[in-house]
Amino acid sequence: MNEIYTLPVCPYCERAKNILKIKKVEYLEKDISESREVAKEMIVKSGGRKTVPQIFIGDYHVGGCDDLEALINSNKFDEILNNQK
Repeated sequence: MNEIYTLPVCPYCERAKNILKIKKVEYLEKDISESREVAKEMIVKSGGRKTVPQIFIGDYHVGGCDDLEALINSNKFDEILNNQK
């Protein structure tokens, strides 16, 4: 399952979600403001990162919005996506 951890009114979160929609990637959005447990889950899963968004394609931790854009620009995103199916 693809996941993105977000906060409301976060421009980087919105940009990342729009990119995923353009790439036709289905994902589960987890708003870390709704629960401390969700925020803790994100921090543990991301290896200590506390910023949003945090994006996961299957088990692969993409990172944030800039990381997502870098993967797409390097043409590695589709490979990662295909390897997680």
